Amino acid sequence: MHRGIFAGSAVAALLLTAGCGTSDKPSGQGNSVVPVGGSQQLGSGAGDAYGSGAGYGSGADPSAADPAGAAAAGAPAGELKAQQVAALGTTVTDAQGFTLYRFDKDTPKPPKSACEGDCATAWPPVAADDATAGEGIDGGLLGSVARADGTRQLTLAGWPVYRYAKDTKPGDTLGEGVGGTWHALGPDGKPAAPAKAPAPAPAPEEKEEKEEGGQGAELSVNPDATLGHVVADAEGRTLYRFDKDSAWPMKIGCVGACLDTWKPAAPVDKTKVNGIDPKLIGTVKRPDGSEQLTIDCWPVYSFTGDAQPGDITGHNKQGLWFAVTEKGKKAKAS
Repeated sequence: MHRGIFAGSAVAALLLTAGCGTSDKPSGQGNSVVPVGGSQQLGSGAGDAYGSGAGYGSGADPSAADPAGAAAAGAPAGELKAQQVAALGTTVTDAQGFTLYRFDKDTPKPPKSACEGDCATAWPPVAADDATAGEGIDGGLLGSVARADGTRQLTLAGWPVYRYAKDTKPGDTLGEGVGGTWHALGPDGKPAAPAKAPAPAPAPEEKEEKEEGGQGAELSVNPDATLGHVVADAEGRTLYRFDKDSAWPMKIGCVGACLDTWKPAAPVDKTKVNGIDPKLIGTVKRPDGSEQLTIDCWPVYSFTGDAQPGDITGHNKQGLWFAVTEKGKKAKAS
């Protein structure tokens, strides 16, 4: 017991030394601890880092599903296809055009499903029988895994494949983001995400104006008509913070499959930031040993769903992700 008390005191002392404040107000309201950008080793956050408590997503009530959707959910997969969806990029569908999904709590190596019971009613497993690779699908990535009931479930790149009972017609993507743990399936087995469009090269005079205005900085503040001032990286990508992270005590909640969608921002040179107090810029050491940028002690990320500089499609995602202001706060709700 004495060792536990001592360890807790040591952690508290380390955090205070690094200069990170309390809760959501590390730098405000008379707090005498000022962030200085120290780096510290952190473990991952406890509990479910990506979704809601039930594990398979809030709103996954199978009784509310349309009977037509439920019937389609039990049909053979047939020839899988890669389809373009404007907001999601390339997604995998079955032969009837129904969107297929993956679950962050499953594992691909070895393949294993964590969705049983009521979860499997809301998210019907796709049978491996009759599944073939169609246009845009690599047949070598198809496989199967034995479920607890003895049936064989289709896998793609090792990930067990599901439908969503509330998708009532081909092309529906109502399961995307449910609970923060369910995602439309991409052809590579990762969550579907739009391809990033390269930013057009500025004309020489535009480049000169941007450099004079500080827009060539490694970190800058961009005005947004909807959210106000939000922070962007050197490539103009909006940066976000995660409600399951914390600044005090510092904790990282986005690990594992979460990182397929949310990319930790790299550290920056504090002398090359524009519109942000350099004292608020810091780094944190992630569980894998890499360094991540922090703003006022909050770890920040870019979103793979943002297709081009200035996009803010990650804001308020699952009610957990928010564009970050130059003070490290959440941007106002859209």
